[in-house]
Amino acid sequence: MEIILLERVDKLGKLGDVVKVKPGYARNYLLPTGKALRANKANMEKFEAERAERESRNAEARSAAEGTMKNMDGLSVVLVRAASEMGQLFGSVSAKDIAEAVAEAGHNIDKRQVVMDKALKTLGLFPVKINLHAEVQVEVIVNIARSAEEAKTQTETGSAIVANNFDEEEAVAETAAPLAEEKPESAEAEADTAEVEAAEADADEEAKS
Repeated sequence: MEIILLERVDKLGKLGDVVKVKPGYARNYLLPTGKALRANKANMEKFEAERAERESRNAEARSAAEGTMKNMDGLSVVLVRAASEMGQLFGSVSAKDIAEAVAEAGHNIDKRQVVMDKALKTLGLFPVKINLHAEVQVEVIVNIARSAEEAKTQTETGSAIVANNFDEEEAVAETAAPLAEEKPESAEAEADTAEVEAAEADADEEAKS
């Protein structure tokens, strides 16, 4: 199906381009969201009549988005969630949750602007892209932690606070302790055996004499 793009669309083109796309993609996404029109004669004439106005509005929207992008540069938001010691969330963090956290930080966005393939389900630091305009994106760091204190530590270390199956030092200590306890017993047993063998040797010598 041929369509006229009403704004820039990744991997397709910019405002005013006439491109071919799969019918399902056009009907289910591009046309209902107002990103494109069917490329028929009537729509082509309508678009050309409105082109200058559309381009002007797009330029204004892009300029505003670029201003917002500068204000959001380096933004990090904290979401406190319950999670297991291994870092698995008892639930998940969605685009809506991130949009609300960004709004609380003073930047109103819609959840549809949050670019996510799937919900986040573990503790950690996640770079998430926000579409401020068809031509403007900003990256926000989403810090998911069990508490504000842990979120601060995660920011400082750059990694999630999770428990390993066995801490390396503890594992070494646990392994060494039993061995240390066994050594004295082993030494005592060897000493006892040596004493018995010496006594038996003395008895044999006396019997012979």
